[in-house]
Amino acid sequence: MSRIGKKVIEVPAGVEIKLEGNLIKVKGPKGELSRDVDSRVVVKVEDSKISVGINKENIDKESSVFWGLFRSLINNMIKGVSTGFERTLTFQGVGYRAAVKGNDLELYLGFSKPREIKAPAGVAFKVEKNKITVSGIEKDLVGQVAAEIKKQRPPEPYQGSGIKYEDEIIVKKAGKKAATAGA
Repeated sequence: MSRIGKKVIEVPAGVEIKLEGNLIKVKGPKGELSRDVDSRVVVKVEDSKISVGINKENIDKESSVFWGLFRSLINNMIKGVSTGFERTLTFQGVGYRAAVKGNDLELYLGFSKPREIKAPAGVAFKVEKNKITVSGIEKDLVGQVAAEIKKQRPPEPYQGSGIKYEDEIIVKKAGKKAATAGA
């Protein structure tokens, strides 16, 4: 039994759900998303509630895994079209800066040339001082773009310079002098 799969999804006002065979379409104020649902999972839409279950004809060990997975994916689709998702990154370093050019993000991170991150469809960038905000309606796409930005200059543990998630904690290491002073 899937603990997550058993939970019923509440559909907020202003969000429309259409179920066409194995395709679920979610439309809301921020946009529209669609996803194919696996044949091992059954989705039922009743009033303003969605329930996800296992297809009784196609039961195997992986069915309960897909049950919880698709419940989470559908819930994220509904949250995305109603409120959207954001991921905030901070950067620190001498001469580090970021700028939005059109839809793309330009990063100056101490390299000879600026790094440019192309914004996929449905993703927007916002820069304030040393913070970069990635926003969009697809949770996995927002997370992937944020990870690509962080990969350009990961935080280093000695001085803390680099790009990190806002809620991430970087444990700083002691340098050579501090390591040899105790011996």
